Amino acid sequence: MCVFVFALQNASYLEREDPDLPVCVEQTVLVWIPLGFLWLCAPRHLMTLFQKTKVNRKHLSKLYVCKQLVVSLLFLTAIAGLGVTLGEDFGPNRDSSSTVKNAGVFYANPVLYAVTWILVLLCQAGVRRRKETVDSATLFCFWFLLVLCDIFPFQTLLREALREVSDVPRFCLFYISFGLEFIAFILSAVADIPPELKERVKKNPEAGAPFWSRITFHWLNSMTVKGYKKPLVQEDMWELNREDSTPYIHQHFQHFMKSELSKARIRFQHKLKKKGVEGRDKAQDEAIQNGLSNGLGKGVSHDVLIMEEKGKKEDEKKKKKKDKKEEEENYPNSWLISTIYKTFKGLLIESAFFKLIQDLLTFVSPQLLKLMISFTEDKSDYAWRGYLYAVLLLVTALLQTVVLQQYFQRCFVLGMKVRTALMAAVYKKALVVSNDTRKEATVGETVNLMSADAQRFNDVTNFIHLLWSCPLQIIISIVFLWLELGPSVLAGLGVMILMVPVNGFLATKARNIQVMNMKYKDQRLKIMNEILNGIKILKLYAWEPSFQTQVEDIRGEELKVMRKFAYLSSVSTFIFSCAPALVSLVTFGVYVGVSPDNVLTAEKAFTSISLFNILRFPLAMLPMLIAAMVQTAVSRKRIEKFLSGEDLQSDAVRHDPTVKLIHQLICSAVTISDGSFAWEKEAEPLLKNVSLDIKPGRLVAVVGAVGSGKSSLMSALLGEMHNTKGFVNILGSLAFVPQQAWIQNATLKDNILFGSPDEETRFQKVIDSCALTPDLELLPGGVQTEIGEKGINLSGGQKQRVSLARAAYSEADIYLLDDPLSAVDSHVGKHLFEKVIGPNGILKDKTRILVTHGVSFLPYVDEIVVLVDGQISEIGSYDSLRASRGAFSEFLDTYAKEQSNQNQSESEFELIPDREDIQPDHPLEDTVSVTLKRENSIRRSQRKSSVRLRLNSSIKKPRDGEEIKKGQKLIEKEAMETGQVKFSVYLQYLRALGWGYTSVAFLVYFIQNAAFVGQNLWLSDWTNDADDYKNITYPNWKRDQRVGVFGALGVAQGVFVFLGTLILANASISASRVLHSRLLRNMLRVPMVFFDTTPIGRVVNRFAKDIFTIDETIPQTFRSWIMCLLGVLGTLVGICLATPIFAIVLIPLGLIYYFVQRFYIATSRQLRRLDSVSRSPIYSHFGETVSGLSVIRAYGHQERFLKHNEITIDENLKSVYPWIVSNRWLAIRLETIGNMVVFFSALFAVISRDTLESGLVGMSISYALNITQTLNWLVRMNSELENNIVAVERVSEYSEIENEAKWITDSRPPDTWPEEGRLQFEDYKVRYRPGLDLVLHGITCDINSTEKIGIVGRTGAGKSSLTNCLFRIIEAAEGRILIDGIDIAEIGLHDLRNHLTIIPQDPVLFSGTLRMNLDPFERVSDEEIWKVLELSHLKDYVAGLQEGLQHEVAEGGENLSVGQRQLLCLARALLRKSRILILDEATAAVDLETDDLIQKTIRKEFSHCTVLTIAHRLHSIMDSSRVMVLDAGKIVEFDSPRNLLEKQGHFYAMAKDAGITEQHIPIPAETIVEQSSAL
Repeated sequence: MCVFVFALQNASYLEREDPDLPVCVEQTVLVWIPLGFLWLCAPRHLMTLFQKTKVNRKHLSKLYVCKQLVVSLLFLTAIAGLGVTLGEDFGPNRDSSSTVKNAGVFYANPVLYAVTWILVLLCQAGVRRRKETVDSATLFCFWFLLVLCDIFPFQTLLREALREVSDVPRFCLFYISFGLEFIAFILSAVADIPPELKERVKKNPEAGAPFWSRITFHWLNSMTVKGYKKPLVQEDMWELNREDSTPYIHQHFQHFMKSELSKARIRFQHKLKKKGVEGRDKAQDEAIQNGLSNGLGKGVSHDVLIMEEKGKKEDEKKKKKKDKKEEEENYPNSWLISTIYKTFKGLLIESAFFKLIQDLLTFVSPQLLKLMISFTEDKSDYAWRGYLYAVLLLVTALLQTVVLQQYFQRCFVLGMKVRTALMAAVYKKALVVSNDTRKEATVGETVNLMSADAQRFNDVTNFIHLLWSCPLQIIISIVFLWLELGPSVLAGLGVMILMVPVNGFLATKARNIQVMNMKYKDQRLKIMNEILNGIKILKLYAWEPSFQTQVEDIRGEELKVMRKFAYLSSVSTFIFSCAPALVSLVTFGVYVGVSPDNVLTAEKAFTSISLFNILRFPLAMLPMLIAAMVQTAVSRKRIEKFLSGEDLQSDAVRHDPTVKLIHQLICSAVTISDGSFAWEKEAEPLLKNVSLDIKPGRLVAVVGAVGSGKSSLMSALLGEMHNTKGFVNILGSLAFVPQQAWIQNATLKDNILFGSPDEETRFQKVIDSCALTPDLELLPGGVQTEIGEKGINLSGGQKQRVSLARAAYSEADIYLLDDPLSAVDSHVGKHLFEKVIGPNGILKDKTRILVTHGVSFLPYVDEIVVLVDGQISEIGSYDSLRASRGAFSEFLDTYAKEQSNQNQSESEFELIPDREDIQPDHPLEDTVSVTLKRENSIRRSQRKSSVRLRLNSSIKKPRDGEEIKKGQKLIEKEAMETGQVKFSVYLQYLRALGWGYTSVAFLVYFIQNAAFVGQNLWLSDWTNDADDYKNITYPNWKRDQRVGVFGALGVAQGVFVFLGTLILANASISASRVLHSRLLRNMLRVPMVFFDTTPIGRVVNRFAKDIFTIDETIPQTFRSWIMCLLGVLGTLVGICLATPIFAIVLIPLGLIYYFVQRFYIATSRQLRRLDSVSRSPIYSHFGETVSGLSVIRAYGHQERFLKHNEITIDENLKSVYPWIVSNRWLAIRLETIGNMVVFFSALFAVISRDTLESGLVGMSISYALNITQTLNWLVRMNSELENNIVAVERVSEYSEIENEAKWITDSRPPDTWPEEGRLQFEDYKVRYRPGLDLVLHGITCDINSTEKIGIVGRTGAGKSSLTNCLFRIIEAAEGRILIDGIDIAEIGLHDLRNHLTIIPQDPVLFSGTLRMNLDPFERVSDEEIWKVLELSHLKDYVAGLQEGLQHEVAEGGENLSVGQRQLLCLARALLRKSRILILDEATAAVDLETDDLIQKTIRKEFSHCTVLTIAHRLHSIMDSSRVMVLDAGKIVEFDSPRNLLEKQGHFYAMAKDAGITEQHIPIPAETIVEQSSAL
């Protein structure tokens, strides 16, 4: 009834200057709206009153009491209202003559209110009972609606009161209740934090944020303010919400993944059954071939791998022919998406709801714009309508902002959660994955699943709703456009649709180019990695130029591809920027051309333009989204394949105590019963018919030639191999010491404790037994010293001892020791055997299985197992096996002579009294690798630790704490830039771009913007034609002129954007070239000490991430930034032209904008940095886990590592989450400023409507509607630019590091130098870095031509420093070195290094051909190379390879055995033909045969050279002409071995220890020759 009355009264109430709503509506509809809302929402709150709850209800907060009090007072006002009405109708004072009673509404409303207030009291009680709740969104909205609806009666009553108050009691009651409602509204906006939440709110303010703060992200303010005042650090990050934390997400994801994956497995089984037997055979062949081509996995010796390598090429050809599809689908698939959907269903639906509302709201603004324009055209319209439209525009825009930000917030959090779930799942899988699956992906690829693929999912999830939202927006836009312009819309739409395939074509081209680009990037990074890993070798051989050109060539190709890509993207930018102008041109052209009656009005034109602007977004996004989804589909397959791969056989090893009771009475600790083991399901077994029975407490040695399967036997016992028949039974817990020590990036103590409880006495005992005490004295932080990645700051032997200490500390029952003694010096080996492993060691009561090459330990073991070709050939005690004259005694006889020699001499030559028998051993290269892939080609630890140990041992005991600090920090912490980026960095980048380029580009973009503004002004002028030609025919010339100029300006924009983009593309490519070549050039010229103190990863990062940023991210960001900036300026100028008064508002809005973005950028930048800093530990921990899998599994520590991984990911999320929120925080504030721009432009248009043309109004408001996004984008770009320009800073930081001396100087030695090879040291002193002590203290000596000098001395005596000085790896502090009378400090480094030769300790090879590894500059002929290969005993091997000299060497020489690598280094030395040879003798890594070959070749081929040998074993230098004994950086003795022995000094003491006497000394031929010539 009331609505009907309202309709009738409508005219009288609204058609006047001061409109008002009828009282009837105010009393009914406006009352029912808020009350109805509350009644609908109340049941949810009331339910909590009837549920049991653990919340502490005794505590009544003051806030809660106030809220209840206010509502109680409101209840009383409602009762009072009812009382007034009853009093008037039935009270004693009523007018008896009047029969008219009060209207029903005066009864209904107080009753409704009274019931509602009771409801509110109950709801507030319900909210308090809810766990961890601080306020109620529904109650907040209810109070807000109530106050809003009451504003209308408020002003009505006020107007009446200005005339006269007719109904005093109701008047008073209304204003009292309005006041109370307002107070209640304010109170509902305050969070009521229960005591149990207070602690959490301190750590995470979001937990205590009330509803309004949650929708405006106000709770982030404290962090933004803090970030503005000082750079944020990880400690400032807040705790995560429980549902955002990794354990929570992971648990949910795993729950759904289990069921989905098992369904997929069933589907996969059905599919296999369908394919039938034929398919199965095929699959078997395939698996066998895969097995061969990829090497037999993990414990295979290199020699086996090399044989397989030959078959690889043929296999590959067969593989290619195979049906691709079949190979792709060879695993359970299509389960990941459904798992993600089920896990995160709630978030998806919520965000979809917000997106829908936002999409619908988008279309309200153009309709309001239309009303606004028609209002300005009709000057007689009431002014209040204009104000109403302006307010409505503001309200719509604000609503849209809030809804959109809620949608984005949910989408980005969803993306973050998906990434987290996938990362955690991949990590968990990696801990249990079988070798078949593991072999398919390298460590790098698996880390990629975590980094790149999970990130892809993250990115796509952010925008997944656009899949349905884009089509929806397109349809609605077309409908509205049709209503405006009729069928001529189809012309514009046609143009847009035509753009899609063009864009699609460009995108495909771009994708292909990107693939090529990535290929070159990978090549470049691979070679950079090798260069940095082998930098010392490059410097010693002076090979840097060759590698520099290799990198520059690849980089050149990469830049060519990048230029193609840049041109392509310029074309697509051109099309994209022309599109809006073209579309509107075609549409308007067709519209006015179709019929002379169609005249373009401002209303039509600007409404259409704002609709076309809406259309641009979905049309641009759809192809991008589809492209992203295609990429994600690839990631999906990769992740599915990995996660659905097979796990390790869980029953490969049994733990059954009853097994042995059948055969005999005593239980065996380890039993293998007729077992055959392979690395893969389908491959040939590597260990065949192995039966082994080991009693508890025995020490069993496993011996055999290289590649006989010793390490594989260990893996089989650990359950790492595939059990094809028989079984393994193990009783008790295991501890495992792998051949290559696996060291975590943690403190030394944590590495040894490895998760066991810390017991000081046990720890001390283990440390002493493992000979680690002396090392601890040298390490700066003692047991708390942090060990770098892969144990970078420990020597090989130290790592091995830490690995052994970890096992010893674990107190397991059974110890598997895979050759732990090969990496340590022999006297240390002896000590470890006696104190730890042997019959009297701390493990004497445990079962120990020891793989060893050391013949000397064999007499002391209980039992020896001899392996030949993967089978056990004999088992028995030492004596019984010697007697049986089998394989074992042959093995012994081969090595007997050498070994006895070695045994004596290897006792080492440290000048120490007996009690100090354990010196930290010299770092020594690792033995044949065990793990699937040798992770890094060279252990830089060598270099690091030798520097480190030498430094420290020469320092011995520092006087005060300061000095310790100086030498202590081996690896400086990476400088993380904080605060604002310096302006000089921008200038640096602009300089690299070239000033000419930059200024022209800026000018071109400026003209483009001018064209844009011009086009819109022209359009607004065009729309005024509608008034000028109202009742006359529109002339054709006018129409053509309008369309023509409009079109020309549109095309001009496109052309200028195209030009600008092209110019910037060229500029950015030249900048990339300049910055990269500067960086590369400098990195190859920095002194070695830089690489000793900088982790490789940090340098690689400069070449990878930072150069990538400079190549791709910065140019795009820079371009967007210029366009945004000019766009915003253009828009503001446009609005000011239309309504000059707008300029007044600009200043305050500009100030607010400036402050908001300064606060945001400071915080956001730091959050991004924290994100990337906290992301690296996730990947490095993962890489570490994968490389140490067998150790982690052996100890059974998977759970602990899972937990650690969750903590690491959480640390990262702590900065990712606030970053997501900070973007929303910014957007909501900036969009509000944008909304104010819209509001004020509309408001001023209303105010000055009498002087304005409708065309200009349309232009200024449609401009303003566009500015919201542009403003937001500008700050985003600004901040992106600041975040990314840091890359330029980081690259230039490394481009400016001080270089070593010049490679070639003006004073060059003759080509034949050195002819004699005489060396003279004159008072030579050297220190590693300024501020450290001297390492060599005044060395003075003469070495004659062709002398053979042995250099001995204990660790840290300065032996290696001496060679480093010869090559000027370290420069002299005082004194000089002369070679053939030329001071080496005066010639260029390359002239020096090219004329000396070193056979280094660790054989370093680079990926490339064999030929390249021997002669990178291609200076010698093939014949010469074959000749040196023959001399170095490699000719037969190389000749047997398919490609011969062109044989590809894998990264780090992985496809060659260690012995072969060492022989290749010998071949290198033979090729160089120099007169001075330095041997950094490292033959312990090589088996005895190779050692023998190398020694013979050196004696024969280098007889005419001066040879300096750094001895690690005394016997190898007993035939030297003279021996130099170094101690603490000084020469203490220097004479022939015989004389030194007679002297009975330092050397004699060492020789005595080693059991060497005078009769062991051969008289070298050259000595006799020399002596006779001297006579």
